[in-house]
Amino acid sequence: MDDLKENGSVADYLTALKSSPRLGQQVVHHEKLAAHPAVFGKNRIGWPLALEEALKEMGIDALYQHQASATDAVRRGENVIVSTPTASGKSLIYNLPVFEQIMRAPDSTALYLFPLKALAQDQLRAIQELASMLPEELVPSAAIYDGDTTAYKRKKLRDRPPNILISNPDMLHLSMLGYHSAWSGFFARLTHVILDEVHTYRGIFGSHMAWVLRRLKRICAYYGSRPQFILSSATVANPDELARDLLGEEATVISKSGAPRAKRNFIFLNPLDSAATAASQLIEASLKRGLRTIVYTQSRKLTELVSIWTQQRLGKLSNKLTSYRAGYLPEERREIEARLSNGSLLGVIATSALELGIDIGDLDICILVGYPGTIMTTWQRGGRVGRKQNESLIILVALEDSLDQHFMRNPQDFFSREVEATVLNPLNKTIVKRHLICAAAEQPIKTDERLVQDAAVLEVVNELVAEASLLLTADENYWVGSRKYPHREVDLRGTGQTFVIRNNTDGSALGEIDFMRCFKECHPGAVYLHRGKTWLITDLDLESHEVTAVRKNVNYFTRTMGNKTTEILKTYESAEMHNFRVSFGFLRVTDTVTGFQRRLVAGQKLISREQLDLPPLVFETEGLWIEIPEAVQKRIEREQYHFMGGIHALEHGAISIFPLLVLCDRNDVGGIAHPFHEQLSKAAVFIYDGYPGGVGLARKAFEKIEELLHLTQRTISGCPCELGCPSCVHSPKCGSGNRPIDKQSALE
Repeated sequence: MDDLKENGSVADYLTALKSSPRLGQQVVHHEKLAAHPAVFGKNRIGWPLALEEALKEMGIDALYQHQASATDAVRRGENVIVSTPTASGKSLIYNLPVFEQIMRAPDSTALYLFPLKALAQDQLRAIQELASMLPEELVPSAAIYDGDTTAYKRKKLRDRPPNILISNPDMLHLSMLGYHSAWSGFFARLTHVILDEVHTYRGIFGSHMAWVLRRLKRICAYYGSRPQFILSSATVANPDELARDLLGEEATVISKSGAPRAKRNFIFLNPLDSAATAASQLIEASLKRGLRTIVYTQSRKLTELVSIWTQQRLGKLSNKLTSYRAGYLPEERREIEARLSNGSLLGVIATSALELGIDIGDLDICILVGYPGTIMTTWQRGGRVGRKQNESLIILVALEDSLDQHFMRNPQDFFSREVEATVLNPLNKTIVKRHLICAAAEQPIKTDERLVQDAAVLEVVNELVAEASLLLTADENYWVGSRKYPHREVDLRGTGQTFVIRNNTDGSALGEIDFMRCFKECHPGAVYLHRGKTWLITDLDLESHEVTAVRKNVNYFTRTMGNKTTEILKTYESAEMHNFRVSFGFLRVTDTVTGFQRRLVAGQKLISREQLDLPPLVFETEGLWIEIPEAVQKRIEREQYHFMGGIHALEHGAISIFPLLVLCDRNDVGGIAHPFHEQLSKAAVFIYDGYPGGVGLARKAFEKIEELLHLTQRTISGCPCELGCPSCVHSPKCGSGNRPIDKQSALE
C-alpha cells in the first residue's frame, strides 16, 4: 500500500490492502455486508399541511417504516423507545410530533436531553433546519441551556422559556430541578421529554439518570403536567427493560429499521507488530487516497500515540489529521467538529467521545484499534461511515487482548452474536440515598407517594431518617429534607469528585479526570498525554482536587502497581456448580496504588520502578466469588503447578470475557484472587462492580456464571501461547504486573 494516489475509492483501498505483501497476510477475515433498500411507511393521520410542505422542501417524500410506526405511537400518547442503528433518522421521530403539538398549542414546551454538549449543538441545527421551511408564525422557539450558556442568557431562558429547551442530565439535575420554582411555567406546560442516545444511560450514569427522571416526573405532577417520554437508542438487546428501568413505567418498543443501508465491508486484521503500528499504516494509506477516515482507540493514551506516529508518517498532510477525546476544552472540540464537517480535516483519531450521533459529515473508513468491548459499540462506531449510501469499510485491528483474539480466532461468532443487554441498577443504595435527599429538598416526600413504595427504597428512607438527613413531619404525612440545596454533592457521571489538570507554567486547565481514575493516571511521576504532547505530573493535591503537569518530551510511559483486599459484608445468593460453590453478595474493596513502572514506548522494556505514598481507595459494591475447594488446591500443588498463578490467571481470564455477556467495559469490573480468604477459610476468586454500590454487572454475570466460565476456559485453552499472554490471561491493568501467572494451572 505504499504507492498511493489521490481520491481513491473504498474498493481500490480494499484491493490494495488485501494484495499488500506486508498488511495483506494480517487480514484474517473479510465479511461483505449487503446493501438493503429503504422500507417506507405511512402515518395513520397525515401531518399538518405546513409540516408536509417542510418535509418535501427537505427532500423527504415519505417516512421510513420505523419513523411512521414510532410517530403514530407518540401521537397516541404512548411513551416510546426507538432502538435502531446509527443514521436511521431518529431525530424526525421526536421533532415532528413536538412541532405538531406546538402548532396546536403555541405555549407548549418540550425538553430535549442529550448526554453530550456537542449533540445539543447538532440538534439545534436540525430543529432550525426544519423550522426554516415553515411560515414564520409557526416557527417554534428553541434554545440550548448548558454549562456554556452565559449567566445573562440563563436568566432570560428562565424568565421566558422557549418552546424547545435543549439541555443535558447534569443541568436538569443541578439547575432546573434544584430551582424548579424559577421554571414553574416551563414545567406546567411540558408535553414531551426527549431522551437521546439512551444506551449511554447504563451503569453508574444510567442508575443516576433513572432517579433524575423520577424526580422530574414528581416536579411535573406538582405543576400539573404529565409529559410523554420519547427515548432514542442504538440497537440494544433489551430496549423494553432499559426504558422500564429508566422511566419506572412501560414504553412501546420500535426496533425494526426501515432506513436503507449501502454495501459495507468488515475486515478483521490481526497485526504482526503492534496494533498502533498497523493502524498508523492504514490511516496513512487512507488519507493519502483522500478517503475520509475515523479511528477509534481504547484509551486516551493510545489516541495520542497513534496520532503522534501517524503525523510523523504523513509529512505535508499531517495537518489533515487530529486527535479528539474527552478532557479537551469545549472550544477545542467545537473547532475539530467544524473542520471534520467542512472537509478541511480528512482524519480524526478519537476515544468514545465521538461515538455518538454528532454530525461530522460523510466518512468512508472506520478503523477500530482494538475491539471496542461490546458488539453494540462496534456497530455504533462502524455506523459512522457510509452515510450517503456510498460503499464503506470498517477495519477491526486486534490488540493482544483476549476478547480481540477470541474474535480473530472465531470471526463468525462476532457476526452471529446478538447485541448485549444494557444494565443499570435503579436500586443502588448509594445513588438512591443521594437522590432521595435531593427530591425531599425539591418537594416534601409524601409517605404514601409511589416513589417510596418499593421495599428497598423504603429501607433507604428509614436509614436517612435515622441519620437525620430526612425528617418526618409532626403529622407523619411527609418527609422533608434537612438541607436546602444538596444537589452539588451528586456527580451523575462518576463516583466522586473530578480533578482539574493544570499547566504548571501558567495555571491554565489542560483537562479533567475523575477521582477513581486519578490515582492510576495522574499520580506524581505519571506521563500524561494531551493533544499529541507528553506532560509529566509533578503534583497531586487531594485537598484542592488539582493535578499539576509540566510539558516534557519523554520516550517512556508509566504503569501503576498496587494491591487489593476484599471483605464479604453480605451474601445474597449461592449456588453449587460442579465441584465448587459460587456466591453473589455485597463486598468492601480496598484498592491501594503502591508505586509505578516506567517502560520504554518502543518495545515496552521496563526501565525503572518508583514507590508512591497514596491513601487507599475504599468502597462497597456488589460482586460474585468462586470458592476453590481445598482438595482442588492440594491436587494442583501436588502436580507442581503454581496455585496462586492459576487462580490469578482464572480471575484475569474471566474479567476479560465478562463484556461478552453484559454491556460494559472490562474497566467497569475489578477482581482479586485470594490464595486464602479469612472469611471463607479457603482460596477464592472475586469479581466485582468497579463502582460504589454496584450497578448490576456482577448480578447479571452471576445469572450467567456457567456460560462465563465455559467461555473463559475456551479462550484460555484456545490460545496458542505456552505460558499465558495478553490474549488469554495477562491483564493490562494488573497491579502486580501479571505475576505470578500460570496458564496450565488455571485450566486444571
